[in-house]
Amino acid sequence: MTATILVVEDVEMNLDLMVQLLEDHCTVVTAADGAAGLAAAARVRPDLILMDLSLPVLDGWEATRRLKADAALASIPVIALSAHAMAGDAEKARAAGCDDYLAKPVDEDLLFDRLRAFLGAAALDGEPAP
Repeated sequence: MTATILVVEDVEMNLDLMVQLLEDHCTVVTAADGAAGLAAAARVRPDLILMDLSLPVLDGWEATRRLKADAALASIPVIALSAHAMAGDAEKARAAGCDDYLAKPVDEDLLFDRLRAFLGAAALDGEPAP
């Protein structure tokens, strides 16, 4: 079974990169802001969400809090993504409900390690290209 991953990212270049990394391994759904991400999560029920923290309309912090407060969506793992990696951000992301945290630019090997940890290797079609 192929996993479905929701990528919530407002910077087109970053979104395109994540889609390119993931599209050969899973089904990718995208949203450009936190509110659209919540709506997509409710509609699609993805297996995992990659959530940028600095988003328009509704930031990733609040979007994650709302997602985790919704009993129907709370079990979906959320990996926070942030370009503004500062001391304490990983802890703040976990306090907001994120299950993990990756700093941008995202290391491809580390990303796939985390995806396998949350989803299992069988959920991803094949391995990332070297």
